[in-house]
Amino acid sequence: MAGSPSLGVVIHAPKDLRIEAVPSIAPGPGEVRVTIEAGGICGSDMHYFNHGGFGTVRIREPMVLGHEIAGIVAEVGPDVTTISPGTRVAVNPSRPCGHCRYCREGMRNECLDMHFIGSAMRFPHAQGGFRQSLTVRAEQAVPIAETVSMAEAAMAEPLSVCLHAATQAGPLQGKRVLVTGCGPIGVLCVAVARHAGAAEIVATDIAEYPLSIAAQVGATRGLNTGEDPEALTFYKADKGTFDVLFECSGIERALAGALDAVRPGGIVVQVGLGGDMKLPINLIVAKELQLRGTFRFDREFALAVELMGRGQIDVKPLLSATVPFQDAHEAFVLAQDRSRAVKVQLTFA
Repeated sequence: MAGSPSLGVVIHAPKDLRIEAVPSIAPGPGEVRVTIEAGGICGSDMHYFNHGGFGTVRIREPMVLGHEIAGIVAEVGPDVTTISPGTRVAVNPSRPCGHCRYCREGMRNECLDMHFIGSAMRFPHAQGGFRQSLTVRAEQAVPIAETVSMAEAAMAEPLSVCLHAATQAGPLQGKRVLVTGCGPIGVLCVAVARHAGAAEIVATDIAEYPLSIAAQVGATRGLNTGEDPEALTFYKADKGTFDVLFECSGIERALAGALDAVRPGGIVVQVGLGGDMKLPINLIVAKELQLRGTFRFDREFALAVELMGRGQIDVKPLLSATVPFQDAHEAFVLAQDRSRAVKVQLTFA
């Protein structure tokens, strides 16, 4: 049942971002209504803003953006006993069906009928969380520690992505790790690798500002490959140095340029998505590299909330700017400026 409308950030077409009234839905059985306080602008949000989508995914109707969100439970459904009004929560944007073959196999991130908020992959679109009020399943509202701010809690989703990527890589204790691309996901991969005990973490990017943030969360060295395209040459000796590569840029030349620096038998986790790539198959075969994909997350969301609550991973260095949601257009423009921003968030309080 719809209650009084709230305001939301709605994309209509590329660069056509509007602040509009959106329904505020009263929670039904098994649901809670969350008053949203913070929301982070993600790369997919930027694709909708700049291009109206990515790949074959396109906006076909107005859609509320946003899936990195946190807030306070305002109202619970009649049968909800696991959480109460007033609880501070991070909102998990994933709602797997629970009964398809992949859900039954424990691969819920590959659900055949996934409902992921703020996504145009399905039609009608899954409306997003950049709004003053959002109703979700109770299990999607994960309580946060009192020491965790709303801004930090809204980082649970991208941190979950990186924790899942680390799972794909396997144990990182004592390993030498290369991270290419220091957007929010790349920087968080650095933080996760540091938490997992990597002995050395080298980060690359084409801008100095994100490299400086990567250093704050655990990178032992940052290389500006924009200024020096041959910056990785030292690490390519004797068939390569790194045990694990997290490729986070989604750019073909970044992957190709990094493979020479990965040692034989090394693991390459492709985290970034930028479209189809041509792979140097001869090199991959000759060095027996293990190329692994990683897609979204599942149980890692609760782990992300837990690690932030314990103070074991600090996401605060990534928080570049906080902008009122009424100024969303300006926030999206700022989020594209890699000389000043890693993660830009909207506030809805």
